[in-house]
Amino acid sequence: MLQRLPLALLTVALLAALPVWAQQQAPSPETPPVVAPSDDPDAAENAPKVPLEEIRRYVAVFNAVKEAYVEPVEDEKLMQSAIRGLLLDLDPHSTYFDKADSEAFDEQANGAYEGIGVELMQQPDRTLLVVSPIDDTPAAKAGIKSGDLITAIDGKPISAEDGMEPLRGVPGSKIVLTIVRDGTPKPFDVPLTRETIRVNSVASRMLEPGYGYVRIKAFQTDTAAEFQRQIDKLQQGGKLRGLVLDLRSNPGGLLLAAVQVADDLLDKGNIVSTRGRMSISDSKFDATPGDRLNGAPVVVLVDAGSASASEVLAGALRDNGRARVVGSRTFGKGSVQTVLPLDNGDSVKLTTARYYTPSGKSIQASGIVPDVVVKPEVADAKPGSVVEQDGQLYITEATLPGHLRGDEEGAAGYAPGDVLDGDAPINAALVELKKVASTARASSDKQLR
Repeated sequence: MLQRLPLALLTVALLAALPVWAQQQAPSPETPPVVAPSDDPDAAENAPKVPLEEIRRYVAVFNAVKEAYVEPVEDEKLMQSAIRGLLLDLDPHSTYFDKADSEAFDEQANGAYEGIGVELMQQPDRTLLVVSPIDDTPAAKAGIKSGDLITAIDGKPISAEDGMEPLRGVPGSKIVLTIVRDGTPKPFDVPLTRETIRVNSVASRMLEPGYGYVRIKAFQTDTAAEFQRQIDKLQQGGKLRGLVLDLRSNPGGLLLAAVQVADDLLDKGNIVSTRGRMSISDSKFDATPGDRLNGAPVVVLVDAGSASASEVLAGALRDNGRARVVGSRTFGKGSVQTVLPLDNGDSVKLTTARYYTPSGKSIQASGIVPDVVVKPEVADAKPGSVVEQDGQLYITEATLPGHLRGDEEGAAGYAPGDVLDGDAPINAALVELKKVASTARASSDKQLR
């Protein structure tokens, strides 16, 4: 789940001090502690201070590498590596974007970029974990699945410096990914052709007369407006009797987009709240009057690839009694990342808060457990991920190295969810939706009598 703030709004002393660390000489004992610049005297006084001894240690290592490493290393490359290393051990979602990465990130949030169409997370061993392929993109068409591991690109191991950048390229250009997949004995290659990815984040259709279906693939800048258009289109033939909202393998995206969709379906109540160490990270979002479905029942379909903003939406609708959740346990990403742009065009994506559903629950590393569990169509199908547990591989926040500890992590009975492909889960959600609609009609008829 992402939000954007200018750097001036957050006093991050360590980040502000980083350029100072590149000095070739260690600071003298009289050098005052390094603090973040601020126009507010009180803020400057109370800002956290970077320990002088740690700065000295860093500069000593920096100089040792400059003088003694077997090959010359440019200052800029060393500094980039240091910054990436600073963030690497925090949690899996905090990262440094150079200018190119930052521009690519903006493009993806806006729903148009050049690449293969897949949501990825880089692992400590430099491999790329597929959180989910995006519908109707080269990755999805080639059969890339949630939980796959990309271990090489065009036959070359993935470098710490390049990361995901080689996946991008001119539309029409070719690329070959080496994939490791649970249940497949050996790595295998998948050839792809890059395209201009224009992600229509919302799609809809009628499942049966009176029962609508909306699929949200990711939460982007235009998702809420497109959701409204799709709902209005479904209701052109008359009021809906119910809606299946499909969030399977939705990796999340922009927090406000998920909040706006929840507001469209809620007449009142809390949607989500966030809490962090700094007051600017604390927020609360409440629904405004007006339900676009006029109270028609909703069933939310989720799976192990449903993460972050999609979990916010599912939790908001269920905790307010507005929807039933069907599918499998969700990913469990209950943290908020803030993008901090830097003066040179680079940016830092930093985890700044945890989010809480209306009931006050954090789903970090535990996920949302559905009201009705659906199993994959293939009897021996396994969840996908990079960590083996009890002989199986799972895709879940709880198994990511360095993840934030969850309030309910390790609770009895925890089992990671499945990735649910195909139409069978949609049919199961429709069955549940009809039950809810039937119960609602019976209750209404009883009140009328």
